[in-house]
Amino acid sequence: MLNLQRVPLQSLIDTHEQAFVVIDSEYRIVAANRRYCEAYGISTEAIAGQHCYKVSHHADRPCHENGELCPHLALFKQGEAVEVLHTHFHAGDQPERTRIRGHRLQGTDGELYLGEQMFPLEAEAGSVCDAMQMIGRSPAFLSCVDKLARVAESEASILLFGESGVGKELAARFIHARSSHRNGSFIVINCAAVPESLFESELFGHERGAFSGSSGQKKGLFELADNGTLFLDEVGEIPLNLQAKLLRVLETGEFRRVGGTHTLTANVRLVSATNRRLLDEVDAKRFRLDLYYRVAGIDVTLPPLRERAEDLPELAAYLLKRLAGNQGSCRLDASAVAALQAYEFPGNVRELRNLLQKAVLNCREGVISATDLQLPASAPPAAQTADAAPLQPEAPQSLLAAERAHIQGLLDTHQGHRARVAAALGITERTLYRKLKQYGLGR
Repeated sequence: MLNLQRVPLQSLIDTHEQAFVVIDSEYRIVAANRRYCEAYGISTEAIAGQHCYKVSHHADRPCHENGELCPHLALFKQGEAVEVLHTHFHAGDQPERTRIRGHRLQGTDGELYLGEQMFPLEAEAGSVCDAMQMIGRSPAFLSCVDKLARVAESEASILLFGESGVGKELAARFIHARSSHRNGSFIVINCAAVPESLFESELFGHERGAFSGSSGQKKGLFELADNGTLFLDEVGEIPLNLQAKLLRVLETGEFRRVGGTHTLTANVRLVSATNRRLLDEVDAKRFRLDLYYRVAGIDVTLPPLRERAEDLPELAAYLLKRLAGNQGSCRLDASAVAALQAYEFPGNVRELRNLLQKAVLNCREGVISATDLQLPASAPPAAQTADAAPLQPEAPQSLLAAERAHIQGLLDTHQGHRARVAAALGITERTLYRKLKQYGLGR
């Protein structure tokens, strides 16, 4: 029980390493530790009496009235201490995703207080994540970022699963920036883009004369990632005959360069990514089960953009700022926002970036409309004759059907030029070829 009379409240909350604030039943801040005050740019003397939602949300009403889960409402209305995810605004209007843990506090007179402990989910300022921020406040996105922050603190291998274009490399960089390996290198290899004949050399390096054309010694990516993070993108594309060698390195940390005789070691944090169900690949004998368990120590699924419609205005604004360049600023009007939020985005954030890049070229007066976006049109309904039976409501188009239609549309636009289609989709030609074969296109 909190004794507000015998123990100075300020000295109690100052013992917390994280930002901590005590709030009464009227949303007024009773006390806050120095970490909290520094984050929000208010002195410890001036913080008392401020409304919590004005300080942390820069809002004029409580967060639950804006549709957010609120620790204050949960405690004072339902008697529960809960943990939630919010986007707070620090000094200078800087947004930061934060995990908030509510605590039930009670004074000697029986009065109830809410204690809020803050756990920021962002990487430290100046990290590699600053170059490409992870934008979003939707529940699906905040939950994902929270899990990424938690798994980053472990040493386990991580497997990121998500559709093409959801930002798996960005998530991997986020993990690296929060991990114990953050002072080491972040090394990326796209397993679908490396020819099978060169794959072993890319991973483990080679000695001079190891094969025709190897005129000098080359360090492999495992060696370069020592004490850092190695990101295996499209890990499901690793050739089956090389998976056993990779497994041994992951189990022992030891490897040899191609053509070498000396055993080398590397302390590498492994993060992998795939848009394919690896267990299905295991069943199809294209991926080793023992390697699956090695790369998928912890798995995290990244939400597709269609599950994050409320993030689109902020995400689009950020991308437009980067894309506009010397053409000046561009913004979306209400019709454009509505069109984006109604679209399925089979290509996710990568497709959004491509759509906005084209729209910027049509942006004449700083405003982008729905027409400027040139979103792929849905197929028109079949004509109905007067004596025909009424058409039944059409079932929602599946994601696979939407992706097939989108790829077919790009094939038509680019007259079947696969390199241009792959570039428009932001994938490799090898990945495109697999999709064409899957959907029976381009024959």
